[in-house]
Amino acid sequence: MTGEEERAIAAEFGKAVNMTAGELKRWLDTDESKAVGQKDGGGESTGHESGRKIVELLHKKEPALTEQDYAHMRKVIGYVHRHLAQRPSGDVRETRWRYSLMNWGHDPLK
Repeated sequence: MTGEEERAIAAEFGKAVNMTAGELKRWLDTDESKAVGQKDGGGESTGHESGRKIVELLHKKEPALTEQDYAHMRKVIGYVHRHLAQRPSGDVRETRWRYSLMNWGHDPLK
């Protein structure tokens, strides 16, 4: 991957993830966060696990980012874009849709 590709992914990730590391970490500790998402075998949901990785990514400086980090950034970007396109009608403030997006670092009410 070229430096230009890495910068483009990081920039798009910065647009998709609109929560700070602190906001996301606090959110992940809530019951609402833990209650949503696809769980394999009854454990942690995919989105919740992703949220923990996103917190780590937000704390890393660009030179320390690995190929796996950029791959996860691309996964986050794709999820946020797909999920935003499925926005339900009405007030989304207390919906599983919003909570799921927030697990991926994006609060649609911001």
